[in-house]
Amino acid sequence: MASRPFPKTAENFDMFIGDILVANKLVTPADVTAALEWQKRQGGRLGDILVAQGKLRPEDFEAIIHGAPTAPRTLVETGLDVHTLLNLMVKAMYSGAAETPSGIARFLKLPHRPVQQLIELAQQRKLLDVLGAAGGTEGSSEMRYVLGENGRRWAINALEQNQYVGPAPVSLESYIDRIQRQDIAHERIDRAAIERAFSDLVIEPGFVHQIGPAINSGRSILLYGASGNGKTTTAEKIGGIFSDVIYIPHCFEVEGQIIKVFDPGIHQPVERSTRSGHSRALRREDLDQRWVPCRRPLIITGGELTLEMLDLRFNSLAKFYEAPLHVKALGGTVVIDDFGRQMVQPEALLNRWIVPLESRVEYLKLHTGKSFAIPFDALVIFSTNLAPRDLMDTAFLRRIPYKLEIMAPNADEYRRIFRAASGALGLSAADEVIDYVIAKLRNYGDVPLAGYQPRFIVDQVIAACKFEGIAAQYRPEFVDMALANLHPKDPRPASPPAVALVRRTAP
Repeated sequence: MASRPFPKTAENFDMFIGDILVANKLVTPADVTAALEWQKRQGGRLGDILVAQGKLRPEDFEAIIHGAPTAPRTLVETGLDVHTLLNLMVKAMYSGAAETPSGIARFLKLPHRPVQQLIELAQQRKLLDVLGAAGGTEGSSEMRYVLGENGRRWAINALEQNQYVGPAPVSLESYIDRIQRQDIAHERIDRAAIERAFSDLVIEPGFVHQIGPAINSGRSILLYGASGNGKTTTAEKIGGIFSDVIYIPHCFEVEGQIIKVFDPGIHQPVERSTRSGHSRALRREDLDQRWVPCRRPLIITGGELTLEMLDLRFNSLAKFYEAPLHVKALGGTVVIDDFGRQMVQPEALLNRWIVPLESRVEYLKLHTGKSFAIPFDALVIFSTNLAPRDLMDTAFLRRIPYKLEIMAPNADEYRRIFRAASGALGLSAADEVIDYVIAKLRNYGDVPLAGYQPRFIVDQVIAACKFEGIAAQYRPEFVDMALANLHPKDPRPASPPAVALVRRTAP
């Protein structure tokens, strides 16, 4: 028996082109809402309406449409073996995740036509029994199915092969093509974007000129310098500066093996800007839901990084794979923080990175012994407070084209940082307060100024005021306590210059 068509409901599709347009800052949420209201009254395609209303340029709309993965119209267009898809469907039904065509489509993230074809194939193999009609919206209905005896045996056999139950994977070929399409170097970051990203930090005038080419190259960067001067913050700012929307697969398939990529703890999906109740399934604007539109990912790993974390992780019980961190970061940024302080030796870690950084290709190996290659498109940032030449030889230094020293602030920059840190927490730092701090640090044995110190001191002063039950203010005894916690050692006998601290209260 052939399955009935899907009921026409707004719930068939979770992802709409309006959200992508808003995420790319081509239209506003209000523009999309107004266009959807017009669509309800007059019909038409969302993109065409926005263009007609002058809210969207035709060339921008075409770029988004052609850049997004389109939904497969047939089983062949999924790029997957029919047997793999049948396995996924019967496992979903065996687990109780779906029993109607629309439920199967939502679970597998496939359009209704391929799912109908799958149901027909399953019926031909006598895997399904019909339970009857299920009520739908707008007076429509669809059939409910359950696995028959043959279907249950098929499902048990499929679960013995692997226990993955979820969205259908994309093919390796599709994944490679998508990585290349959304190369991080394709997104140009201009001076204004960098200045906005670092506007809340005190940076030297030449910093933007140095960091701009490094970001736009998409190649590896080494940030080095003394501790506490903002290397990690700089790396985070770089990773967060990108605005393009890219597409991350829930998983991909290689030689019959499933490899999970999308990670809700890492990837930031595009926020829903339109209400699903307003949306309609527009054939041209249906996107392949096996891909999740996301911001470019940023992954930071530090001393916990090991060589094993850079390999595919095979779950011997579930019998499918989890992609390593740097693969989940493809299209985005991966930061190796505190480089040189990992449990693995720096030389071993660097040797593991040579091929991906040099050739822009990563080789991964399945537990079956099969290896495959994917493009390595990620901005890799190494951050360290150790001397670069103590960490790596000249050959590897040459493979990192951009090396930026993050310097300690001078006295003027330190004052600016201190004022900013104070103001952010409701305090006002007078010159005599900052002079007092600098003098005391020198008295501690010429302790170098560092960017992290002002916030540390301000936090300690506020905590002391809270304990005393008084308004936030700078007092000599509170500052002294903060400095003692900053550098717990006896100061030199010499006394700091006699300066009066001005009492400041929070507004």
